[in-house]
Amino acid sequence: MSQDLKNSFQTIFDTSGSPRTFFAPGRVNLIGEHTDYNGGHVFPCALSIGTYALAEEREDRKFRMYSLNFENKGVIEFSLDDLSYEEAHDWANYPKGVIKEFADRGISIKKGMNVLFYGNIPNGAGLSSSASIELASAVLVNAFTNADLPMIEMVKLSQHAENEYIGVKSGIMDQFAIGMGKDQAAVLLNCQTLEYQYSPLELPYSVIVIANTNKRRTLADSKYNERREECERALKQLQSELSIEYLGDLSEEAFLQHQHLITNETDRKRARHAVLENQRTIKAVQLLRAGDMEGFGKLMNESHISLRDDYEVTGEELDAMAEAAWNEEGVIGSRMTGAGFGGCTVSIVKKSAVPSFLENVKKQYKKKTALEPEFYVVEVGSGARELTDDMEEL
Repeated sequence: MSQDLKNSFQTIFDTSGSPRTFFAPGRVNLIGEHTDYNGGHVFPCALSIGTYALAEEREDRKFRMYSLNFENKGVIEFSLDDLSYEEAHDWANYPKGVIKEFADRGISIKKGMNVLFYGNIPNGAGLSSSASIELASAVLVNAFTNADLPMIEMVKLSQHAENEYIGVKSGIMDQFAIGMGKDQAAVLLNCQTLEYQYSPLELPYSVIVIANTNKRRTLADSKYNERREECERALKQLQSELSIEYLGDLSEEAFLQHQHLITNETDRKRARHAVLENQRTIKAVQLLRAGDMEGFGKLMNESHISLRDDYEVTGEELDAMAEAAWNEEGVIGSRMTGAGFGGCTVSIVKKSAVPSFLENVKKQYKKKTALEPEFYVVEVGSGARELTDDMEEL
């Protein structure tokens, strides 16, 4: 595969050069959904699947980009002299926004580049293919410019590009997990302070299975911004009596005592999810460290129910997938992951039960939705980086 990509690069860009190769993983969040922008905790891990970027410098100021995932878009070209957003540039606006972030920080990018992207993350599945493209682009530009930015700065600038350049008001979890991921570990991140700690994710008797509903997340971005606004309204009303900066500052007890301040019932439900999901996440990590996988799985299930009933971001397909998983022997826990309204569920399944899980969940899900799901038994991987060992990950 590595040689195939290099051959494609040379053919597409009509060059005999030998490009440098960079990789940024996808991510899955085990628990802690829609808590990041509410100043709470998340518990994601980087995956072994992700985005590859092959690049070489040009002698002019042009960037020419091509994605094997969007071949119908052809080569997308722009100049360092004009890094403004253009709708026609489609997926290439993600790397373009990251390049602009470097330039805005005064980092000199003297030459353009040819860049070939290839991702083995399902697009639109909720495994953060967009943030993966951003971090692959960041480590690439960082390497070619010798900017020597620390990873945490590349995480922040990638998030800023998505927020301001792309216009999606995402929290920092996706970029953080992809940039700072660690092999065989998940990371408990306080999204308010960016304090983090790695937690070993060694699963000797079970595996992580991601189930793609193949329901495109058509509502995800608009509803995401809507949920943020609902939480911000709830927070503002709570602040009339409480000295808090985020919903994540609240304990369950404090929320229950003061929830009457939130006059809109829908806003109150959104806030309840944000507060209780944050507490679930902290507790779940404690259970995992204590070796209580069953307790961890139970909290995963409760997380999905809260996302379904209080936050209302699941939808028919994600609910059908989670419910089918809950009915299977050997399933420790299952929940939606990502923004919602389609995308994926994440399940922890005992190894011995994986074959029956894949067969039965597929059958039940297809019966309910008429959609054909896809499953990925994934490994926990490392964060974004340049590949120097002949692309051993491919």
